[in-house]
Amino acid sequence: MQRIPILEPTVPRDAKPRTRLRFLALVERNFALIKRYLGWEVVWIFYTVVNALCIGFIGVTQGKEQVMYLVIGALVWGFLSLLFHELAAQVQWERWEGTIEYTFMAPMHRLVYLLGNCLYAVLYGVFRSAILLGALALFLGLSFKGANIFGAMVVLVVSGLSFMGLGIIAAILPLFSTERGVQATQIFQTLLLLVSGVYYDISVLPKWLQPLSVISPATYTLRSIRAAILEGATLAELMPNILLLAGIGLVLIPVGFVVFTLAERWAKRKGKLKRNG
Repeated sequence: MQRIPILEPTVPRDAKPRTRLRFLALVERNFALIKRYLGWEVVWIFYTVVNALCIGFIGVTQGKEQVMYLVIGALVWGFLSLLFHELAAQVQWERWEGTIEYTFMAPMHRLVYLLGNCLYAVLYGVFRSAILLGALALFLGLSFKGANIFGAMVVLVVSGLSFMGLGIIAAILPLFSTERGVQATQIFQTLLLLVSGVYYDISVLPKWLQPLSVISPATYTLRSIRAAILEGATLAELMPNILLLAGIGLVLIPVGFVVFTLAERWAKRKGKLKRNG
């Protein structure tokens, strides 16, 4: 039986200027999808705000420090989980629109495709986080006096690298399953939520679960941002965790790219790129 060759994207020699345009075109396309389904995006933003407010009001009876502790968890987790989820959702969008075969055969390096979607997720995550922070400040009367906001932002941006890597790995799930691929990413998010100390200190976890918090990048992100905002920790004090998060990101992004490439080749070989999988 003759083996059908796997088509791989070819990049022209003069593709450098156009690569930059493709990179930004992916961001523009994804925001166009938000515009198309704007009503649903408003619903999800509203849900995110209400969910975070519910968490914040739980801490009201326990003092302002506990409110800030929970609010930081809600804000950081909302941003990081969005990065994680949106990358997998983009592959699902491609399947719904029936364009995934054309995209994966386009003369565009796969890394450009993945990082373009990453950039969109970061920009959209910052936008949603700003709305969320404004709503929380309005309803809960938050004060950031003495907080190291710049240091917290540096930690958040650097930690985004590691979650991009995790998100790229999670993006292979819609290639395996059309119907349940994106939903399956929530399993990984829930595990990270459980062991990372988003809404409680990891010391309350059972002893056999606590070692898992050590390998979660969200643990170091939350610990550093809480130190910056609640204790006013300086950038120098935050630097060990920042360097650790940067190292995790620099490892996970290439690993994610390799895993995605292998999954894509498998999907092409098995004919999984059509709309119905």
